[in-house]
Amino acid sequence: MNSLPLLSLIVFVPWAGALLLALLPRLSGGASRGLALVFSFSTLGLGITALSAFDPANTALQFVEKHAWIRALNVHYHLGLDGLSLVLVLLTGLIAPVALFGTARAARQSALYAALFLFLQGSALGVFLAQDFFPWFIFWELSLVPAFFLVKMWGGPGATRAAYQFVIYTIGGSAFMLLAFAALYAATGTFDFVQLAALARDGQLNDALKHLGTFWPQVVFLGVLLGLAVKVPLFPFHTWLPSAYAEAPTGASMFLTGVLSKMGVYGFLRLLWPLFPTQLHAAAPCLVWLAVAGVVLGAYAALKQTDLKRMIAYSSINHLSYCLLALFAVSAVYGRAGEAQAAALSGAILQMFNHGLSAAALFFCAGILEARAGRRGLNDFGGVRTAAPVFAALCGISMFSSLGLPGLNGFVGEFLIFRGVFGLTPWAAAVSTLGLLATALFLLTFWQRVFHGPAAGGGIAFRDLDSEEIITLLPLIALMFVLGLLPQLLAGLINPLVNAWVAQIPLQ
Repeated sequence: MNSLPLLSLIVFVPWAGALLLALLPRLSGGASRGLALVFSFSTLGLGITALSAFDPANTALQFVEKHAWIRALNVHYHLGLDGLSLVLVLLTGLIAPVALFGTARAARQSALYAALFLFLQGSALGVFLAQDFFPWFIFWELSLVPAFFLVKMWGGPGATRAAYQFVIYTIGGSAFMLLAFAALYAATGTFDFVQLAALARDGQLNDALKHLGTFWPQVVFLGVLLGLAVKVPLFPFHTWLPSAYAEAPTGASMFLTGVLSKMGVYGFLRLLWPLFPTQLHAAAPCLVWLAVAGVVLGAYAALKQTDLKRMIAYSSINHLSYCLLALFAVSAVYGRAGEAQAAALSGAILQMFNHGLSAAALFFCAGILEARAGRRGLNDFGGVRTAAPVFAALCGISMFSSLGLPGLNGFVGEFLIFRGVFGLTPWAAAVSTLGLLATALFLLTFWQRVFHGPAAGGGIAFRDLDSEEIITLLPLIALMFVLGLLPQLLAGLINPLVNAWVAQIPLQ
């Protein structure tokens, strides 16, 4: 297995597919779609190969590939996989082909659409696997290019503004992060995440930054924090997200919320958590408030929306804020309640995966409503359940998964997060339950207005799902049940890693 560059294949096979489609612009729509699906499914196939040989008990990086790249700057091509990365690789391997299969058929210029989608897929995988800041940042920034064009070229009436807003916000945050890592390199001479984390554990990273100036550890921490906060997004840096998700074409919305939004949370766990434990602990009381604001205000903002895609977009802010709440709560109480800390961190990772499934399914359902009726307003439909019972059933399961109904996947992550946060910062958990209430209100309002009552508006003669649409939703729905009933299938991959993180938490 060591002779096979498995992680490089995971990253670059989708890019190879994108290049092939770009070199075959005259390929028919069906052929380009089929070719794109083959390359997109490679991530799931290679991810399962990695899973079969992965040892969860080994918390060090596995399948490591490390080669000198730019010797003058001590830059390495360094890829590695642990439980956190593996979960996100598997999530990407599920969401990307499902989104392509369900939406590429209706896209104009299907070869270009599929090529950009594959390029986006490979870039996200590079972020999840790179262990040196130089290649990691290249993947991070390259993901903006296909996302921008997917939103701008195939999006709705406000797509151009939304695409530019998305890129400007993200590049602005990335500029702060780039400057912060330039300072880290000046202080330590390395971009390697593993080496930087080891220096941070020994206290040497803080000392090295203080040689640049007394307040440099705090300045560098803030730079990395801003870059990641925009990407998640952390309240109040969230204002780009509703427009981008709502105006994006359905497939891009599915990938943006299902995978790309996880890049920010991943960065918090991979960079901020191990490199700046002292600064994160000091800032945690303020950051917990911002996470609570994202949980509560995101849900209540969703409650006020009449555009279904904007409703789901604000719901994503709410759900991702749960992950940040868990991380910041753990950081706020170093040296206490190890079991609660482990529950919160495990819940955050499970929430990332489970939200990816439910949010992608909901965006696909909103896309079906818009494609059938030419509109997507909350009050534009009525009685869809009578006309399209299969669609109503599958969309309803997705809603209840997002709501966190016991027995479905969404429950497990939220339960563990609240279990952990209640043991760490009880007031934050108590206030955040208001977000749970608002989530129930807006999802049940969605269900009642669109699917029940007499047929009206877009619900009149609404056509039920065809076979391709059913095939698109079924894998996501099946996993909602499987992971709701057997969460240990996913938790078993991350529990040893989370326990290792908790054991390294400072005692002060």
